[in-house]
Amino acid sequence: MVVIDRPLVAPGRKTTGFRPFKVWKHFRKLVADKEDTEQVFHIIEALKGRKGHKQGWDFIRSPEGQRMMREEVNIPAMLDDHARWADCGPNTVAQHYIRFMKREGLSAAGLVAESHKWLPPEKRHQDQTEWYFERLRDTHDLFHVLTTYNRDGLGEACLLGFSYEQNHNLGILFIAYAGTRNRLKEVPTKAPIFDALREGRRLGKAAAKIAHQDIEALMREDIDEARKRMNIGEPVIYRQCIAQLFEEGLQDDDMIMPEALAA
Repeated sequence: MVVIDRPLVAPGRKTTGFRPFKVWKHFRKLVADKEDTEQVFHIIEALKGRKGHKQGWDFIRSPEGQRMMREEVNIPAMLDDHARWADCGPNTVAQHYIRFMKREGLSAAGLVAESHKWLPPEKRHQDQTEWYFERLRDTHDLFHVLTTYNRDGLGEACLLGFSYEQNHNLGILFIAYAGTRNRLKEVPTKAPIFDALREGRRLGKAAAKIAHQDIEALMREDIDEARKRMNIGEPVIYRQCIAQLFEEGLQDDDMIMPEALAA
Protein backbone atom coordinates (compact mmCIF):
# COMPACT_ATOMS: atom_id res chain seq x y z
CA MET A 1 0.00 0.00 0.00
CA VAL A 2 1.36 3.44 -0.92
CA VAL A 3 2.14 5.67 2.06
CA ILE A 4 -0.53 8.27 1.33
CA ASP A 5 -3.22 5.54 1.50
CA ARG A 6 -2.04 4.07 4.79
CA PRO A 7 -3.84 4.92 8.06
CA LEU A 8 -2.30 7.65 10.18
CA VAL A 9 -1.95 5.21 13.08
CA ALA A 10 -2.24 1.44 12.73
CA PRO A 11 -4.70 -0.18 15.19
CA GLY A 12 -1.96 -2.10 17.01
CA ARG A 13 0.48 0.78 17.48
CA LYS A 14 1.25 1.91 21.04
CA THR A 15 1.94 5.63 21.21
CA THR A 16 3.39 5.74 24.72
CA GLY A 17 5.83 3.64 26.68
CA PHE A 18 7.84 3.73 29.91
CA ARG A 19 9.89 0.59 30.60
CA PRO A 20 12.90 1.61 32.73
CA PHE A 21 14.28 -1.91 33.30
CA LYS A 22 14.31 -2.54 29.57
CA VAL A 23 16.06 0.80 29.06
CA TRP A 24 18.79 -0.04 31.58
CA LYS A 25 19.37 -3.50 30.06
CA HIS A 26 19.94 -2.10 26.58
CA PHE A 27 21.91 0.89 27.83
CA ARG A 28 24.44 -1.44 29.48
CA LYS A 29 24.85 -3.24 26.15
CA LEU A 30 25.38 0.09 24.42
CA VAL A 31 28.01 1.10 26.97
CA ALA A 32 29.84 -2.17 26.35
CA ASP A 33 29.87 -1.53 22.60
CA LYS A 34 29.00 1.99 21.46
CA GLU A 35 28.91 0.81 17.84
CA ASP A 36 25.99 -1.50 18.69
CA THR A 37 23.44 0.91 17.26
CA GLU A 38 20.63 -1.63 17.61
CA GLN A 39 20.49 -0.88 21.35
CA VAL A 40 19.59 2.75 20.66
CA PHE A 41 16.40 1.68 18.89
CA HIS A 42 15.39 -0.50 21.86
CA ILE A 43 15.88 2.41 24.27
CA ILE A 44 13.97 4.85 22.07
CA GLU A 45 11.05 2.42 21.82
CA ALA A 46 10.99 1.84 25.59
CA LEU A 47 10.71 5.57 26.36
CA LYS A 48 8.54 6.86 23.55
CA GLY A 49 5.84 9.39 24.34
CA ARG A 50 2.94 11.16 22.73
CA LYS A 51 4.78 14.46 22.20
CA GLY A 52 7.00 12.99 19.50
CA HIS A 53 4.03 11.25 17.91
CA LYS A 54 2.00 14.46 17.88
CA GLN A 55 4.84 16.34 16.17
CA GLY A 56 4.93 13.60 13.54
CA TRP A 57 1.18 13.68 13.03
CA ASP A 58 1.18 17.47 12.66
CA PHE A 59 3.88 17.20 9.99
CA ILE A 60 2.10 14.35 8.22
CA ARG A 61 -1.08 16.44 7.98
CA SER A 62 0.79 19.53 6.74
CA PRO A 63 0.93 20.37 3.00
CA GLU A 64 4.67 19.59 2.95
CA GLY A 65 4.19 16.28 4.71
CA GLN A 66 1.38 15.32 2.33
CA ARG A 67 3.54 16.20 -0.67
CA MET A 68 6.50 14.19 0.61
CA MET A 69 4.34 11.15 1.31
CA ARG A 70 2.99 11.28 -2.24
CA GLU A 71 6.52 11.49 -3.64
CA GLU A 72 7.67 8.49 -1.54
CA VAL A 73 11.36 9.31 -1.94
CA ASN A 74 13.63 6.54 -0.69
CA ILE A 75 15.92 8.75 1.42
CA PRO A 76 18.65 6.15 2.18
CA ALA A 77 18.96 5.17 -1.49
CA MET A 78 19.08 8.82 -2.51
CA LEU A 79 21.74 9.69 0.07
CA ASP A 80 23.89 6.67 -0.78
CA ASP A 81 23.81 7.46 -4.52
CA HIS A 82 26.92 9.64 -4.41
CA ALA A 83 27.00 9.97 -8.19
CA ARG A 84 23.68 11.80 -7.96
CA TRP A 85 25.46 14.73 -6.31
CA ALA A 86 28.45 14.91 -8.67
CA ASP A 87 27.30 18.28 -10.05
CA CYS A 88 27.13 19.82 -6.55
CA GLY A 89 29.86 22.25 -5.53
CA PRO A 90 32.41 21.46 -2.79
CA ASN A 91 30.62 23.52 -0.13
CA THR A 92 27.18 22.03 -0.68
CA VAL A 93 25.52 19.90 1.96
CA ALA A 94 25.83 16.94 -0.42
CA GLN A 95 29.59 17.14 -0.73
CA HIS A 96 30.07 17.68 3.01
CA TYR A 97 27.80 14.68 3.61
CA ILE A 98 29.74 12.47 1.18
CA ARG A 99 33.07 13.41 2.77
CA PHE A 100 31.69 12.69 6.24
CA MET A 101 30.25 9.30 5.28
CA LYS A 102 33.42 8.20 3.49
CA ARG A 103 35.61 9.32 6.38
CA GLU A 104 33.49 7.43 8.88
CA GLY A 105 32.92 4.37 6.69
CA LEU A 106 29.14 4.78 6.93
CA SER A 107 26.13 4.43 4.66
CA ALA A 108 22.48 5.37 5.05
CA ALA A 109 21.57 1.79 4.20
CA GLY A 110 23.74 0.60 7.07
CA LEU A 111 21.68 2.52 9.61
CA VAL A 112 18.50 1.06 8.13
CA ALA A 113 19.97 -2.43 8.49
CA GLU A 114 20.80 -1.74 12.15
CA SER A 115 17.22 -0.66 12.82
CA HIS A 116 15.95 -3.84 11.16
CA LYS A 117 17.98 -5.94 13.60
CA TRP A 118 15.80 -4.43 16.29
CA LEU A 119 12.52 -4.75 14.39
CA PRO A 120 12.39 -6.35 10.92
CA PRO A 121 10.26 -4.72 8.20
CA GLU A 122 7.56 -7.41 8.30
CA LYS A 123 6.86 -6.61 11.97
CA ARG A 124 6.60 -2.86 11.50
CA HIS A 125 3.27 -1.06 11.41
CA GLN A 126 2.21 -0.10 7.91
CA ASP A 127 1.01 3.39 8.75
CA GLN A 128 2.00 6.97 8.09
CA THR A 129 3.45 7.26 11.58
CA GLU A 130 6.06 4.63 10.64
CA TRP A 131 6.92 6.62 7.53
CA TYR A 132 7.63 9.64 9.75
CA PHE A 133 9.78 7.71 12.23
CA GLU A 134 11.77 6.21 9.37
CA ARG A 135 12.37 9.73 8.14
CA LEU A 136 13.85 10.65 11.54
CA ARG A 137 16.13 7.62 11.34
CA ASP A 138 17.19 8.20 7.75
CA THR A 139 18.29 11.81 8.33
CA HIS A 140 20.48 11.06 11.39
CA ASP A 141 23.84 11.48 9.65
CA LEU A 142 22.67 14.72 8.07
CA PHE A 143 22.29 15.98 11.65
CA HIS A 144 26.02 15.31 12.14
CA VAL A 145 26.94 17.16 8.97
CA LEU A 146 24.76 20.21 9.57
CA THR A 147 25.59 20.64 13.26
CA THR A 148 29.34 19.74 12.91
CA TYR A 149 29.11 17.36 15.88
CA ASN A 150 31.58 14.54 15.21
CA ARG A 151 31.16 10.88 16.17
CA ASP A 152 33.34 11.00 19.28
CA GLY A 153 31.55 10.23 22.53
CA LEU A 154 30.90 13.86 23.39
CA GLY A 155 29.83 14.73 19.87
CA GLU A 156 27.29 11.90 19.83
CA ALA A 157 25.94 12.94 23.24
CA CYS A 158 25.59 16.59 22.18
CA LEU A 159 23.91 15.53 18.94
CA LEU A 160 21.44 13.45 20.94
CA GLY A 161 20.67 16.54 23.02
CA PHE A 162 20.11 18.45 19.77
CA SER A 163 17.99 15.59 18.40
CA TYR A 164 15.82 15.39 21.51
CA GLU A 165 14.72 18.99 21.05
CA GLN A 166 13.98 18.19 17.40
CA ASN A 167 12.17 14.87 17.93
CA HIS A 168 11.04 14.75 21.60
CA ASN A 169 11.87 11.16 22.53
CA LEU A 170 12.95 10.70 26.15
CA GLY A 171 15.06 7.69 25.16
CA ILE A 172 17.34 9.97 23.18
CA LEU A 173 17.71 12.33 26.13
CA PHE A 174 18.38 9.43 28.50
CA ILE A 175 21.21 8.10 26.31
CA ALA A 176 22.70 11.58 26.07
CA TYR A 177 22.86 12.22 29.81
CA ALA A 178 23.50 8.67 31.02
CA GLY A 179 26.17 8.13 28.39
CA THR A 180 27.89 11.39 29.34
CA ARG A 181 27.80 10.57 33.05
CA ASN A 182 29.22 7.12 32.36
CA ARG A 183 31.98 8.62 30.22
CA LEU A 184 32.96 11.08 32.98
CA LYS A 185 33.40 8.21 35.43
CA GLU A 186 35.97 6.71 33.08
CA VAL A 187 37.63 9.95 31.94
CA PRO A 188 37.57 12.77 34.53
CA THR A 189 38.15 16.13 32.90
CA LYS A 190 37.94 19.84 33.62
CA ALA A 191 36.09 20.38 30.34
CA PRO A 192 32.48 21.63 30.80
CA ILE A 193 30.94 18.46 29.36
CA PHE A 194 27.38 18.96 30.61
CA ASP A 195 27.45 22.58 29.45
CA ALA A 196 28.20 21.26 25.96
CA LEU A 197 25.27 18.88 26.23
CA ARG A 198 22.94 21.67 27.32
CA GLU A 199 24.26 23.76 24.43
CA GLY A 200 23.25 20.96 22.06
CA ARG A 201 19.73 21.08 23.41
CA ARG A 202 19.55 24.86 23.00
CA LEU A 203 20.76 24.62 19.41
CA GLY A 204 18.29 21.86 18.59
CA LYS A 205 15.37 23.80 20.06
CA ALA A 206 16.24 26.95 18.11
CA ALA A 207 16.76 25.19 14.78
CA ALA A 208 14.20 24.29 12.14
CA LYS A 209 13.30 20.60 12.07
CA ILE A 210 15.90 18.92 9.85
CA ALA A 211 13.75 15.84 9.20
CA HIS A 212 10.97 18.09 7.88
CA GLN A 213 13.13 19.49 5.11
CA ASP A 214 12.98 18.61 1.42
CA ILE A 215 16.12 16.44 1.61
CA GLU A 216 17.02 16.53 -2.08
CA ALA A 217 16.79 20.33 -2.16
CA LEU A 218 18.72 20.57 1.11
CA MET A 219 21.56 18.43 -0.27
CA ARG A 220 22.05 20.89 -3.12
CA GLU A 221 22.23 23.95 -0.86
CA ASP A 222 25.43 25.69 0.14
CA ILE A 223 25.97 24.35 3.66
CA ASP A 224 26.56 27.77 5.21
CA GLU A 225 23.36 29.11 3.68
CA ALA A 226 21.45 25.99 4.77
CA ARG A 227 22.63 26.38 8.37
CA LYS A 228 21.66 30.06 8.34
CA ARG A 229 18.23 29.33 6.84
CA MET A 230 17.51 26.65 9.45
CA ASN A 231 19.03 28.67 12.29
CA ILE A 232 21.57 25.96 13.19
CA GLY A 233 24.04 27.63 15.51
CA GLU A 234 27.71 26.91 16.17
CA PRO A 235 28.51 24.36 18.92
CA VAL A 236 31.04 26.64 20.62
CA ILE A 237 31.20 24.89 24.00
CA TYR A 238 31.54 21.47 22.35
CA ARG A 239 34.57 22.69 20.41
CA GLN A 240 36.05 24.17 23.57
CA CYS A 241 35.59 20.82 25.30
CA ILE A 242 37.31 18.95 22.47
CA ALA A 243 40.25 21.34 22.66
CA GLN A 244 40.42 20.82 26.43
CA LEU A 245 40.28 17.03 26.08
CA PHE A 246 43.11 17.13 23.56
CA GLU A 247 45.12 19.33 25.92
CA GLU A 248 44.53 16.86 28.76
CA GLY A 249 45.39 13.89 26.52
CA LEU A 250 41.93 12.41 27.04
CA GLN A 251 40.65 12.22 23.46
CA ASP A 252 39.10 8.94 22.34
CA ASP A 253 39.79 7.09 19.10
CA ASP A 254 36.93 8.77 17.23
CA MET A 255 37.73 12.31 18.30
CA ILE A 256 38.63 14.78 15.59
CA MET A 257 39.94 18.25 16.26
CA PRO A 258 37.45 20.73 14.72
CA GLU A 259 38.93 22.55 11.73
CA ALA A 260 38.50 25.89 13.45
CA LEU A 261 40.80 24.72 16.26
CA ALA A 262 43.23 22.60 14.23
CA ALA A 263 44.20 25.46 11.89
